[in-house]
Amino acid sequence: MFKILIDTCVWFDLAKDPKQHPVLGVVEQMVRQKLISLIVPSVVLDEFQRNRERIEKDSARSLSTHFKLVKEAVGKAGSDKRRTKIVLAYLDDVDHKIPIVGGAAANVLDRIWKLLTAEPAIASSQSVKLKAAERAIDRKAPCHHGKNSMADALLIETYDECARSNKLSGERFAFVTHNKTDFSVENGNHKLPHADLNTIFSRIKSRYFINLPEALRKVDPSFVTEAMFEYSFNDEPRGLHEILKAEDLLFHQVWYNRHWNLRIGIEKGRVKLVDKETYPRPRGSRQTVLRNVWRGALKAAKRVERQYGKKNLGPWDDFDWGMVNGKLSALRWVLGSEWDMLDT
Repeated sequence: MFKILIDTCVWFDLAKDPKQHPVLGVVEQMVRQKLISLIVPSVVLDEFQRNRERIEKDSARSLSTHFKLVKEAVGKAGSDKRRTKIVLAYLDDVDHKIPIVGGAAANVLDRIWKLLTAEPAIASSQSVKLKAAERAIDRKAPCHHGKNSMADALLIETYDECARSNKLSGERFAFVTHNKTDFSVENGNHKLPHADLNTIFSRIKSRYFINLPEALRKVDPSFVTEAMFEYSFNDEPRGLHEILKAEDLLFHQVWYNRHWNLRIGIEKGRVKLVDKETYPRPRGSRQTVLRNVWRGALKAAKRVERQYGKKNLGPWDDFDWGMVNGKLSALRWVLGSEWDMLDT
């Protein structure tokens, strides 16, 4: 089995970039199938908790800010009004998707937290703390740039202690980070660890990576390739115009059904056409509809039939009628209404 320590910066970069979200699915699947296990030092959990809210907000804010700048630029530069209108309509769709895409980061962070807390975190031992302090005093990587890198020193020393204390044959280890400045060779191939860390890594038992998919492929190349292909197929959120178009059809399907119920009521005498309404209506009297309102309703029904076609307007059995109402309620909820808002 491969035991992998994934630096906090890798988790956060994964959460912020939707293109990397399939990688998380691969990690989850490999953990479930016991192809890998995660080494989680307490310092990783602490950093994750401390920065999670900021990462979540930054993901949504950066999308929104970038979108607004693009929309303003299009509005100012557009000389072709028709084309500008089309582009702005498309951007409205993008604007509608921003909360959904931004919210995906929160979901990914939840999944990462579940992975990190599946097993007890590894607290920094006294030996680890002493070695980390020595690195800081001696200005050795990852503390060689003069900044406070004690957390990074604790991270690498915890990893080293785990790798050295494990005597089982077949156990292999990997350290994955995006922090090339502190952990990688300063001048040269960043895929190689800094010279101060050479005693920690080897070509077989303990490997250094700056790319998570590359580390996972070292475990099982074919499994990772197939899993990445599987997880890369994600449904795109619907655009605002597509949602409004579907809501419009469902609205008229519900309205047309209610119109026909009223028409049948008039034909069977349960509903009476009147020239003037009487208020209050006598108890037990028939439902009434104004003649001029009814004439307008008949014309509206003709327009709906021409626009949508009679075959798309019913009649419905109980199941299909429930589906139509449920879809309308769901789309209106997405657009901001309360549940069960079925007014027509």
